[in-house]
Amino acid sequence: MDQAEAKHLFEPTGDFQCLHEFIPAARAKLSDHIWGYLVGAAETETTLRRNRLAIDSLALRPRVCVDVSRIDLSTMLFGRKLRMPVILAPVGSLESFHPGGAATAGRAASIFGVPIMVSSVTHPGLEEAAAAATGPKIFQLYVRGNDAWVDDVAKRAVDAGYDAFAITVDTAAYSRRERDIAGRFVKPWRAVATGQNYQAGFTWDNVRHFKDNHRIPLILKGIATAEDAALCCEHGVDGIYVSNHGGRQLDHGRGSMDVLPEVMAAVRGRAKVIVDGSICRGTDIVKAIALGADAVAMGRMYCYALAADGEAGVHKMLELLEHEFGVAMALAGARRLAELHPGYLFRDAPGVTSPHAHSGFPLLQTTPEYHG
Repeated sequence: MDQAEAKHLFEPTGDFQCLHEFIPAARAKLSDHIWGYLVGAAETETTLRRNRLAIDSLALRPRVCVDVSRIDLSTMLFGRKLRMPVILAPVGSLESFHPGGAATAGRAASIFGVPIMVSSVTHPGLEEAAAAATGPKIFQLYVRGNDAWVDDVAKRAVDAGYDAFAITVDTAAYSRRERDIAGRFVKPWRAVATGQNYQAGFTWDNVRHFKDNHRIPLILKGIATAEDAALCCEHGVDGIYVSNHGGRQLDHGRGSMDVLPEVMAAVRGRAKVIVDGSICRGTDIVKAIALGADAVAMGRMYCYALAADGEAGVHKMLELLEHEFGVAMALAGARRLAELHPGYLFRDAPGVTSPHAHSGFPLLQTTPEYHG
């Protein structure tokens, strides 16, 4: 990174100057139902809170007197170079936040230089989203048919130019998201959804079939134990996506960053590892990479930006996140991602805020709608 690049990295410009500013801007544009869908989680929302608690319980151990005048935030993932190790996570019903949905978010991601993982339950659809996202991209599937049906979707993804194919495996049953239920809100795609029994019946035999029949890299999304991470590797899975669905599926689960160390120990370099779960700050990325992840994914954060200001909002959010990430790397004393390791972290640090959907942004008003 030369001086001109450093100036860009550390001096944000434009209307949005802090990441938390996207949140009230998004709230002002969204209905109560859509806002509740975005910030909510399953039942008691314990898993959601533990996601943030797991991140906040890690403290950084910075090194000094390191020449950090040049910092490289880039990485490679599934054969594509990323400007930083961040993926826009698959989010259903993106069109609820902006009419362009995945196409709008994908354009912003591609222009910036990071991938979008396109959900199979968002608009405008597999091919249209791929046409808009000219950069790296991944397609994510909820299983709604047999192996032949999955094969067909995978072929379409290959033909459309996706770099990898993700199958979500933590939705054998659809959770009780009580904010939606209490508000009597049913998302349009849920009202007409069929084929849930195929997701409930998805097994390692189906994983083996996919690997035997497709060359596109396969990611399993929703891994939460070392045992399943090891099985992924035994079945030749290329990407292990550590996730609890943002706390939106199994309640009373562990935070994703608490799961990550045991997954890394089980994987032993045999697959790429992605992690999500309340990641919204530059320091969060540093912590995840230091624990061994190859990339992080974020969902709610880019949805706020998408709702607030469309394509420009998502691009600006990524710029601000890059600013934070670059500052955190410099102050931690790391010049490139490969230099980060668990020695940069102290575990079981005392928390300073009560964890909730927006506790990563303490400058937000502590009113119920932002407290989550």
